Amino acid sequence: MTDAIRIDVWSDIACPWCYIGKRNLESGLAAASTDDDAPVVEVVFHSYELAPDTPVDFDGGETDYLAHHKGIPAEQAREMLDRVTGVAAAAGLEYRFDTLKHTNTVKAHQLLHFAKAEGRQPELTERLMSAYFTEGRHLGRDDVLVALAADAGLDPDAARDALVSERYLDDVRADQAQAQAYGITGVPFFVIDGKYGVSGAQPAEAFAQIARQVWDERRQASTAEAEESVA
Repeated sequence: MTDAIRIDVWSDIACPWCYIGKRNLESGLAAASTDDDAPVVEVVFHSYELAPDTPVDFDGGETDYLAHHKGIPAEQAREMLDRVTGVAAAAGLEYRFDTLKHTNTVKAHQLLHFAKAEGRQPELTERLMSAYFTEGRHLGRDDVLVALAADAGLDPDAARDALVSERYLDDVRADQAQAQAYGITGVPFFVIDGKYGVSGAQPAEAFAQIARQVWDERRQASTAEAEESVA
């Protein structure tokens, strides 16, 4: 049996293109899953902070953040947000930048590592991104993060302990160090099977194609290995 393809995804829960990329990846893999010889894929998320200097409680909306902290003119910022909202809608996501609470994401990343250890990382990743971009939840606050962890099937007391103890902070930093070693300067960034790098929120079709390609490479390698062992 051919081993699963591993897709490592560097992303930030506060990155609008990361949620779009995640949804497109899921759609692409879903399309490939209908193949007669469907790829088997494991997806693992890794931490990347787009703006680690962001305060937990940012005073202002997303347009204010882009204008005051990124130096983008307000009108241009609004146009950017309108554009990404449209792209998100095409991916089936309803972004609400008017209610979004811009915040520091390091605690959310720690919680995602806790979820990974508990086997619930995919569920929590989806829950956090949905809460941030579509529900206007404040993901810099422990009580909110714990409630969302419970929504994703995690024990709330254990989730709170993980946040208070900060025992997963080193894992967050290790992910960031690996991103730097790979030369990743923007997210989302996908590493396919440890050898192909894909940058940005690619269309679903692109993810389906690369999954099929890598799966075919795996199958051919496995067949060649079997033939060599018989010979």
